[in-house]
Amino acid sequence: MASFKVADASEYLAITGWGIDDVKLAKKAWVWVGQQCKKFDITPVNYEFEVHAMSSEKLPFILPAVFTIGPKIADDGTHGASLLLYAKLIAPHDKNSSHVRELVKGVIEGETRVLAASMTMEEIFQGTKSFKQAVFENVQLELNQFGLYIYNANVKQLVDVPGQEYFSYLGQKTQQGAVNQAKVDVAEARMRGAVGAKEREGTTLQKAAEVDAQTKVFRVRQEAIGIKEQAKVEAEVKVFENEREAVVAAAKADLATKKAAWDRQTKVAEVEAAKAVAIREAELQMEVERKNALRLTEKLKAEQLSKATVQYDTQVQDSNAALYSRQKAAEAKLYEQQKAAEARKAQADAQFFEQKLAEDAKLYAKQKEAESLATVGKAKADYVASMLQALGGNYHALRDYLMIDGGLYQEMARINAGAVSGMQPKISIWTNGSDGGSGAGGVDLAGSPSGGAAMQQVAGVYKMLPPLLSTVHEQTGMLPPAWMGALPKEAN
Repeated sequence: MASFKVADASEYLAITGWGIDDVKLAKKAWVWVGQQCKKFDITPVNYEFEVHAMSSEKLPFILPAVFTIGPKIADDGTHGASLLLYAKLIAPHDKNSSHVRELVKGVIEGETRVLAASMTMEEIFQGTKSFKQAVFENVQLELNQFGLYIYNANVKQLVDVPGQEYFSYLGQKTQQGAVNQAKVDVAEARMRGAVGAKEREGTTLQKAAEVDAQTKVFRVRQEAIGIKEQAKVEAEVKVFENEREAVVAAAKADLATKKAAWDRQTKVAEVEAAKAVAIREAELQMEVERKNALRLTEKLKAEQLSKATVQYDTQVQDSNAALYSRQKAAEAKLYEQQKAAEARKAQADAQFFEQKLAEDAKLYAKQKEAESLATVGKAKADYVASMLQALGGNYHALRDYLMIDGGLYQEMARINAGAVSGMQPKISIWTNGSDGGSGAGGVDLAGSPSGGAAMQQVAGVYKMLPPLLSTVHEQTGMLPPAWMGALPKEAN
């Protein structure tokens, strides 16, 4: 029915089936009936590739690289989304199989070629560390979607593609440059040796002449210094004697000044002592007077405080009595207002209940009326359907029967009769003979009778004008212009 599975330290259990929505990862678990359990190893694997790429100058090269890749494990040792992706996409295959190897190789080659195509060969050489870091980051972004993580990446030195000798030529160029630089350095060292020897000989002669001149100058300077020092010593002796005499005179004057100051200080001290005694007596007298004033002040304060306390207690009692009276009056008024509000609320509730009953009765009547109308309509619909079926589905015969049965034709006749009742039509008859005469109320517009088809057509046009103008006048009251003609005046 069930089995208990345990994975090794470098393994995980992938469980699917009954009771599991997706995939469950665990180190140990019970596997029940209807479930499948598969162990997969999470040890990183080394993948060694030789990536063929091309720089931006269209120079092909081979980049040997070794990547240590494995599933990504969370920092706290638990399985996360990356390990779940690995269990779904990579774990079903052998890590050393060609499928996984080709997958990893495709990702690494694609990112390396894209990055190399955007850099020159010199940039790749000078920035090997940054190039390696960029390849590492780009490949890691692509491997994240498979739950894989790059634990170590080692990019070796670039190698020429077979048939290309770029790096060989570059090494020869560097070697030849070093040889040429060595020759230049040897020639320059020889030149510096010859020039240095000559410079040393000239410098030796210059130094010897300079030392002789300095010796003579030093001898003369020393003799002058000896004479100056002797005169200086004699002057200093004289100055010292004068200074000693001045110091003695100053000491005598200072002693006299100090004696006078000591005498003045003694007299001042005697005067200050006498004054201090007088000042102390005055201070003591002031202190006595101040104590007396404080005693009188405290006595007056006590009397005033007693009076104020009595007055305050009296006013407080009066205020409390007045406040109590106002509170009781306010409470009585509030109680009265509450009772009145309760009465108004009860009355409003009664009115609302009455209105609700009336509205419910109206609503019930409307519902019953609607139900009766629905019943009548349904009966009419059933009646029309039965009649239509009896008439064999003839819609026009059913319409005529319903119009006759409803009295629609009689109503139409009555409405038409009412519409024409009371009408007094006015009929005017115009006649135009060949002799140019006119009927009653007409106007002669034909002119002299003369033949010709063209003249007859013109005469026909003129014959239409009198009845047209007469009708316009009767309907609108408008008269034709004077240049066209005038209508006959009606007899009184």
